Amino acid sequence: MNAHQDVYQRITDLIITRMQAGVVPWKQPWTSDTLPRNGISHRPYKGINHFLLLSLQNESPFYYSFQQVKTLGGNIKRGMKSVPVVFYKLLEKKEDSGENKKTPFLRYYNVFNLTQCEGIDPAKIPSSDPPNPNWNPIAKAEQLITEWEDCPVIKMNLNHAYYSPGLDLVGLPNPQSFFKPEEFYKTEFHECVHSTGHSKRLGRHEKMKNLQFGSHEYSQEELVAEMGGAFLAGLCGIENQTLPNSTAYIQSWIRTFKNDPKVLVIAASQASKAIDYILNNRVSREQIPAEEELILEPLEV
Repeated sequence: MNAHQDVYQRITDLIITRMQAGVVPWKQPWTSDTLPRNGISHRPYKGINHFLLLSLQNESPFYYSFQQVKTLGGNIKRGMKSVPVVFYKLLEKKEDSGENKKTPFLRYYNVFNLTQCEGIDPAKIPSSDPPNPNWNPIAKAEQLITEWEDCPVIKMNLNHAYYSPGLDLVGLPNPQSFFKPEEFYKTEFHECVHSTGHSKRLGRHEKMKNLQFGSHEYSQEELVAEMGGAFLAGLCGIENQTLPNSTAYIQSWIRTFKNDPKVLVIAASQASKAIDYILNNRVSREQIPAEEELILEPLEV
């Protein structure tokens, strides 16, 4: 196994371990102000890094590398274990033609949660606003879709839920046919995440050779939609009502993860991009100084 596969496998194994312990890595129990982020740049983590750190369920959303903790004058508490964050470096190599070719080289560094550190000056610790206890979750779910500027046509009162790429249309059953209103919105989010793969949006589907049921690409696309849909449900505060079904659905894909460790890592990146697209890129994309965090794509190395 080469170095790239080692990183994919390590991240996948960590996610599977969390899932087998009953934790859904894409459950979003907090507001966007308390998502996992770098404690110095305040930049939220993306892709698989976001979902892995979210699954740890730490009290603080802030993470630091060992060197960053030292820079802040702190230390890592004895016995604390780090978690890997994936990133890449572009290596330049001169071709026979004389041209320089840049190749992405998959790497990772280790980070620690703020709760694992000590000795950091409180004045240097960012503040995070508490959740708003007065919001109406269902209204927020409605708002999320109505404010999406590039939302596909949504047609109700159909006999099943689906997304049609040819028509660029999301079809949904009658909302009153769902046992819980929260499940209706989760289903709507799932199908809307599918729609972000359309050529006029993120173009994800164009890169997939076979989206027939049961194919490798179909499995990956379903995982993207479920991860993205579950996260959006959490963002609206309705994940407690939808999580049991989401957990059962995701558990069915664990075998796929084990057979190909790239599936989970790439799907997480694509789900992260889909979420940002639906939210109109409201989350800050500021760079982490001296670090280039990986937004994973299939690598050709």
